[in-house]
Amino acid sequence: MKFIDSHCHLNYKGLAEQQQHVLERARAAGVATMLTISTRESEWDDVIGIAEREADIWATVGIHPHEADAHAHIDTAKLVERAQHPRVVGIGETGLDYYYDHSDRVRQQTSFRAHIAAARQTGLPIIVHTRDAEEDTAAILREEMDKGTYLGVIHCFTASGAFADIALGLGFYISISGIVTFKNAKHLQETATRLPLERLLIETDSPFLAPVPHRGKTGEPAFVADTARFLAQLRGVDVMTLAAATSANFHRLFTKVKS
Repeated sequence: MKFIDSHCHLNYKGLAEQQQHVLERARAAGVATMLTISTRESEWDDVIGIAEREADIWATVGIHPHEADAHAHIDTAKLVERAQHPRVVGIGETGLDYYYDHSDRVRQQTSFRAHIAAARQTGLPIIVHTRDAEEDTAAILREEMDKGTYLGVIHCFTASGAFADIALGLGFYISISGIVTFKNAKHLQETATRLPLERLLIETDSPFLAPVPHRGKTGEPAFVADTARFLAQLRGVDVMTLAAATSANFHRLFTKVKS
């Protein structure tokens, strides 16, 4: 039984200092593939370097909405250029975060659209972060889809069921993190039970959001197996079925990844 962690940050503090041990534990837990995500330009070389060294790890290039103000110089052309690297398989993470508002909202929106244009040009999927910004996120996704189709995933999904339906209607995949195991995540659990199996991914977003029974610990890719087991039980399916489906979905979306 093999799992895929579709979103982690292997270069972040908490994982980077013990990277080889983290990877060994992930592989021992049955994690066959990991996608390490960038959030600022200074990380691009690091995440690509990890993917170059490790055959089961792939990378993305992108600017997190928190970083939009500091990265006004990152446009579609720069993203497209770096995405040509053979180990870069996605664009992001990008999106909108109105909960913290670490960057100006208009700047976030401009950056988000630049990433979508890069996804459209490269044919690579976009990794979308959205928090307290459902309406604007949905509007931008729709407007940009009208300009030309592109693929993507809503990562670490915590939004409403209505937003899930919009994303699914646009052809997006939805990725579930360890948050689904939390006691106070009843609304997310309700949505997670009805998401189409063929559009479902799983992730850790490590080093954040360690699932039950690891709450309070530094998250790591090995824990995606715990999220998978919880989600399988929640949906009333065998964990092997869920592991196989989410892995197949990952490869269907991230077509540049070689098995």
